[in-house]
Amino acid sequence: MPEFKAMELVAELMAIAARTAPKAGGKDFIELKILQGDSLEQLAIAMTRYGQEKGKKNFDRDGENVRRSDAVLLVGLKKAAKAGLDCGACGAARCADLEGPHEGPEFAGPICAWRLIDLGIALGSAAKTAGILNVDNRVMYRIGVVARKTGLMDAEVIAGIPISATGKNIYFDR
Repeated sequence: MPEFKAMELVAELMAIAARTAPKAGGKDFIELKILQGDSLEQLAIAMTRYGQEKGKKNFDRDGENVRRSDAVLLVGLKKAAKAGLDCGACGAARCADLEGPHEGPEFAGPICAWRLIDLGIALGSAAKTAGILNVDNRVMYRIGVVARKTGLMDAEVIAGIPISATGKNIYFDR
């Protein structure tokens, strides 16, 4: 199936873009994983179930988007060290005062603000790569929540980027 192979290549190129995206101090704490095939259905089911169990909106909608996608790129932060800038953006006056990780309801934190910016730049670079290749995509918070809760990826914070190539963008008019 040529489309499946092409979308696999797109996901791999997105992962390269995320890996090579600029990072504070040149330190890389980004984790990446590509999901295709049966794992998309399993993720979609888990997303719907999580939304129902927790009474959270739109997990079913986003789960359906995952089900209809060709692939999902998971992008996460794992054991992200403090940048050492003592900037206070995380809420602590000094990096030494930032204590964690502490388990939150969906992610672990606190995390250095600069490491979260690194995650955002990696996500943006991956989404940009998909866009340049004319592949529909959307950065999704809910994918990351369920990927973490189900152990699909070991990271403190995760987001997912599903991709699709159809005649109509499945992530639009949701």
